[in-house]
Amino acid sequence: MSTRPRNRLVIVNRADPVICGHSVEGRNLAEAALAHGYDEVRIVTWPVERLESTGLPLKPLDRVLPYSDGIIVERPEPVGDYKVPDGRYLAGITGRLIELFTDGVPTVCLSLYLSPHTVAVADAVRAAWSTGLPVNVTTIAEAVGSDVTNVVRTCVDEGRFGAAAHVLSSYLSQDHCVAVSEYTRDLIITAAAEVDACHGTRFAQQCRERIRISYPAIDTAEYIDLDPAHIDDVLAARGLERDGYVLFLSRLTKAKGVDDLIAAFERTPAGERLRLVIIGRGPESDALRRLAAASPRADRIVFLDDVDDAEKPALMAGCAAYVLPSKPRPEFVETFGIALAEQMLAGGGAVITTDTGGIREAVGDHAMIVPVDDPDAIAAAIDAALALEPAERAARAARARAHALQFERSVVFERLFGGAGVLPAAARS
Repeated sequence: MSTRPRNRLVIVNRADPVICGHSVEGRNLAEAALAHGYDEVRIVTWPVERLESTGLPLKPLDRVLPYSDGIIVERPEPVGDYKVPDGRYLAGITGRLIELFTDGVPTVCLSLYLSPHTVAVADAVRAAWSTGLPVNVTTIAEAVGSDVTNVVRTCVDEGRFGAAAHVLSSYLSQDHCVAVSEYTRDLIITAAAEVDACHGTRFAQQCRERIRISYPAIDTAEYIDLDPAHIDDVLAARGLERDGYVLFLSRLTKAKGVDDLIAAFERTPAGERLRLVIIGRGPESDALRRLAAASPRADRIVFLDDVDDAEKPALMAGCAAYVLPSKPRPEFVETFGIALAEQMLAGGGAVITTDTGGIREAVGDHAMIVPVDDPDAIAAAIDAALALEPAERAARAARARAHALQFERSVVFERLFGGAGVLPAAARS
């Protein structure tokens, strides 16, 4: 006979196997919730076949790490048939949330991404109350970068008031509103102010008053105190050596600046002896492979698209330098940079990146900053990183790790859920 849970956390997000820092964040918050007294944690997400059909970059299904016991991943089936041209999968998620909100268990629901996840939660809460059944749910909505650049910003630029109002009102209907960085918060307020100026609404003031910051949660234990033998084994399996490669690890999109990195690798003398290892998947994968194949150093550029979460820390720890030359694009701006913080935790070579969006909040003063769209500057930074004396490199790495430890998932969880007043009693005592 199953025991009825005392309290429950529901996380609504694009979970594994999606390659996304906020997919990992959802996993980390779920694991932290178990350690902080929640006795049931459910991740409500999308069926794998739907994720596969979207074109989102996905991890190899057979290499996704398991969740701890007590974390239940639900992938509700779509509602309706071909006569419903869109919204079938969202209806499945919303319907399942209504069931969870009305079964009598005190529930906290956290949504990552305003569209469509917070929109689904807002609809589910409204419907749950309309049933007349007892509802005991507290909602937290976390806005991430693409919520603004890909959704709200687009609505504002195209004059689509109704769509912008839908997203903003759904966000503000939640009990607690957070953003992944100060930069993201400012973006939301700016977009809301533009809506207000055109239509006489009051979204911006509400956003100023209500949005607080919750940086992404990272499982720091995966990255620190790595066994040197394990690092060597992982590298050997990939045909790599310590300090023998420059690393890029992120999604392969135009906004990540991989084209600039390839150009920089051609221009640095280090390219004659090092490899450039590009890890990730994404819509620019084929184009970048063609670009690399045309490079005079094509034989030294390696693409890996099957790296799993267990390998990632070792590959970061073993690199000579990690480069993420992110650039602002209409469809995406780096509003934090989770991979940058992970690299600082893992150690390895210097972090080289740009002062784009919220990156400074991730790296502080512990990265080599280059201008956007500047391969020459990237090449010079790689050369400078490789010229560091071992003692200076170690000291810089230690300072970077100390900075990144603030994103440890337990610390982030306690700050986020304590601020919302929903830490279980066991965690508060």
